[in-house]
This record gives sequence, structure tokens and C-alpha cells, in this order.
Amino acid sequence: MDGVILLHKPVGMTSHDCVMKARKILHTKKVGHTGTLDPDVSGVLPLCVGRGTKIVEYLLNASKTYEAEVTIGISTTTEDQSGKMVDKVPVIQTIDKQEIEQLLKSLQGKLKQKPPMYSAVKVNGKKLYEYARKGIEVDRPERQIEIYNMDLLSDIYDKEDTLSFSFRVHCSKGTYVRTLAVMIGEKLGYPAHMSHLKRVASGTIKIDECISFEELEQFHGLGQFQKGFLSISDAIKHLPKLVINDTLAEKVKNGILLSKTDETREMNQDDVIAVFNQHGTCLAIYQSYIKDDHLLKPVKVLI
Repeated sequence: MDGVILLHKPVGMTSHDCVMKARKILHTKKVGHTGTLDPDVSGVLPLCVGRGTKIVEYLLNASKTYEAEVTIGISTTTEDQSGKMVDKVPVIQTIDKQEIEQLLKSLQGKLKQKPPMYSAVKVNGKKLYEYARKGIEVDRPERQIEIYNMDLLSDIYDKEDTLSFSFRVHCSKGTYVRTLAVMIGEKLGYPAHMSHLKRVASGTIKIDECISFEELEQFHGLGQFQKGFLSISDAIKHLPKLVINDTLAEKVKNGILLSKTDETREMNQDDVIAVFNQHGTCLAIYQSYIKDDHLLKPVKVLI
């Protein structure tokens, strides 16, 4: 099996747990996930299988869409519902939907964001959560993220001197939605945390395309997938595409350099392009050759 399983990750499992379970079901060690989801978070978690593991980075870089709930009035150690309460300030003012909608719109665009202390980002070779568990606060490098869109999804409702509401956010990779929840609270003048989160899309993959582990076992037992599986070629259809003839296709399998064409001449060094044969199969991923700007070199040969 070579491709991408579109898993609907359940609550209570880490992304690594999901990889291990998929390996057992599929009887293969070649399984890798395409973006960590915390145990309390459910939703879209594509798993690359077989030769599909070669394209993990191209799915990791995809934008993400989440549906989240923020609770205003309480902050936690982890910035989400799993942490211990740090601060509680009763919300006594009236906050209406129009104010929240305007606030969410104000957060759209490019932002600077520090990763939470309870996260897997590494500082000086150690993951931040390792410092956090020992009560050590360290400087965290700011990252630039981008919020493409934020929309209010629910009414604003009271919960014991707090206010909560749900929103949908479409954002760049590396965005911490729980930190966005804290930022929303700060703009309203209150502590806050993310009280629920679900990933509803990863790149072009939507949650209604995904399958559970139970369905994965069923489909694998039948020897065919009715849904929830993408070939390598379909999984990277979001990349720029170059179609070549059969003669060149045979040479691409051996890692040949390709001459740039009119459609690839303006590629930058970091740009990549998916090279397909005339039958719709992706053969390799290419990028500009640093030693000769007129050529493309293979970075991943997929067959």
C-alpha cells in the first residue's frame, strides 16, 4: 500500500499512538503522520503509508482549518482545557457578537506568535514541555504565522462567571490555536483558554473524507477502500504540475536532471514541482538545481 490514509483521529490518542495502531492494522512499519494533534484534539490526521512516507513534508506544509471553543475568564498552564487553572477573573461586562466578530477579523493576516510552554517545539535541544514539567520558563522564539480567515460559529454563552463561544480558523502551519484563544482573551481584557478543538481540514483534505480506525480495519480486511485513501498522485495534486512524455518518464525514474521549460523557468530555489507522466502518475518531485539555474533536479523519486 502506497499513499495516504485520511484518518479521523479520536480524542485520547497522540499522533504517535495513531501511527502505531495503523502499523498494526496494516502490518507495515512504513507509516508516518503529517502534523501533530494533541490527545484532547480530534479530527483530520493524514497518515502516509509505504512510498507515501516520501511526501510527508508536502502535506505538513499545508494550511489547516480548525473549529475551536474559547472560554473567557480562566487561564490554564497549557492554554487549553487539560491544564491546571492559573487565573480566574469573573466576566462582568456584556460582550456582544458584533464585538467578537470584529475582534476575530482584527486577528486575520500575518501575526507573531510564541509557542506555548507545553508544546513539542525544541529550545536548546529540549522540547518546551520538558522544561514546563520541571517548572522552568525559557525564552521562546517568536514565529510568523498567518490567519487567512476567522469566523464566529456560535452565540456567546455564560458558564459560571465565564463566557464561551466557538469559532472557525483557517491558518498556516505552525499556528497554535490555544495561543490564539489566549490572544482573544487579552484583547478583551481577561484571562482565557481554549476549551475545545477539532481539526476539520488539512490542506484540501476535509473531515467528511476521513475514516475511523474501525473503518480502516474493515476496508483493509476487504482489500479495498470505499473512502479515506488517496494515492500519492492525488495527495500532492495541490503542488504545481509538470507533465512529461514517456521517454523522459523512464529517465526520471533514474533521477535524471531536467531542462527548465517556459512553465518552470521562473521557479525559485525553494519552489517544488510535481512531475507526472502522461498517464496521470506522479513520478517525482523536482526543484531548481543550485549549480545550474537552467536545470531541475529531483528531490524525491516516488516510483
